[in-house]
Amino acid sequence: MDRNTTRLAIALVVGAMAPLFDSTIVSVALHTLGRDLHASVDTVQWISTGYLLAMGVTVPLVGWLQDRIGGRRLWMASLVVFLVGSVLCSLAWDVTSLIVFRVVQGIGAGAMMPLLTTLLMQAAGGRDVGKLMSIASLPTALGPILGPVIGGVILGAGSWPWLFWVNVPFAAAGLLLAWRFIPADGPTGTARLDTVGLVLLSPAVVGVLFGLSNASRTDGFARPDVWVPLVAGVLLLVAFALRGTRRRGDALVDVALLRHRPLAAAATLMFLMGAALYGGMLLLPLSFQDLRGSDALGAGLLLIPQGVGSLLSRSLAGRLTDRIGARSVAIVGFGVVLLATVPFAFADGSTSPWWIGLVLVVRGLGLGAVMIPVMAVGFVGLERREMPHASTITRLAQQLGGAFGTAVLAVVLAGAAAGSDPAGAFQQAFWWAIGITAFATAMAALLPGRRPEPSAGAPSAAEPVRAASR
Repeated sequence: MDRNTTRLAIALVVGAMAPLFDSTIVSVALHTLGRDLHASVDTVQWISTGYLLAMGVTVPLVGWLQDRIGGRRLWMASLVVFLVGSVLCSLAWDVTSLIVFRVVQGIGAGAMMPLLTTLLMQAAGGRDVGKLMSIASLPTALGPILGPVIGGVILGAGSWPWLFWVNVPFAAAGLLLAWRFIPADGPTGTARLDTVGLVLLSPAVVGVLFGLSNASRTDGFARPDVWVPLVAGVLLLVAFALRGTRRRGDALVDVALLRHRPLAAAATLMFLMGAALYGGMLLLPLSFQDLRGSDALGAGLLLIPQGVGSLLSRSLAGRLTDRIGARSVAIVGFGVVLLATVPFAFADGSTSPWWIGLVLVVRGLGLGAVMIPVMAVGFVGLERREMPHASTITRLAQQLGGAFGTAVLAVVLAGAAAGSDPAGAFQQAFWWAIGITAFATAMAALLPGRRPEPSAGAPSAAEPVRAASR
């Protein structure tokens, strides 16, 4: 890659470290936050739920905001919002104020995640997308490795407000690098905000995420606070999609792009990858704590091998994606995740930790290999102006898939745990995770295969990139 694109990628990745570390750090601290802030379990869950819902509301607006104020300004503004939210979280005086300030953080993070992908793909101009995604996915790989460990260390040595000060150096460095290395741009469009689309899509995403987040409680999907918002959200999504197919030019999100096969396949795989990744991140630490007696820090340490495996495979997966195409890399990656999840369907509290660590390394290798081609292939053949819409679609697919996988596996685990065999309950839940991954492996065959690399005279990032695929 050329030097300017590499600098851009580094600037964006450093800034993205803040929200991705934050989400994994806070996840291990909910018990401590509830105790110190004298809040019930149902209330303290809103520290994560409010953040998630704020992201869901913000993501659909990113494409329009980028057109109106420019990518560089939007990135830096989002990073400032997240930074301010982090400082406010550290100063929270009760659980209500902390939830409100987490919503502020979620608004900043919701804009940053799809914008990161958009800016990188627009800069790439269709070249070296695999290598570029291997850099862009670095925060996603590092978050699960270092987040729980950092959170556990902070809680062991200090108090919970320090959890949020960790974000400050990343956000400050990200702002400095963004000012230095992200090319200055301005508005690229003057279209009015699709207000009707916003009224349909944002409540739809919130309804689905809120309903799925409640499914882990008693009675699962039978609860009214699960199926009512879930059904309403799905109906609003259908209404938005039907309306969006008739409003391509000025739609909030151009759903007609899903007629483009690589993007449709990538969105489907992002949904399934989110379900497999976040569903596994629910089951693995819980099984370590319930079956092996680990605390939050111990469970985080046990997950390090998976993160290490993901780091090891990213670079190779990026090169192979550019060389042999997304389909083969994704099928092999999902297949490795599938095989490395099977041992957990037979594990119990007496299973050797060395064996668990080895299996997690292999599972991480598969996850790292899957992430690169699926993230990159959705942009093949798209014009520059279409890329923000593609980023929004794939980001929403991953977010909804993660919520779906977590909800389904939590309900399965809760139902199986009603018996007297905790190990058996986890084994049953892992079989469901294996089923989701097997389906994803089969669906990966829909991804396009190898495509020719753009020639020296290929269109620049500012021009349409119409790379052929087969």
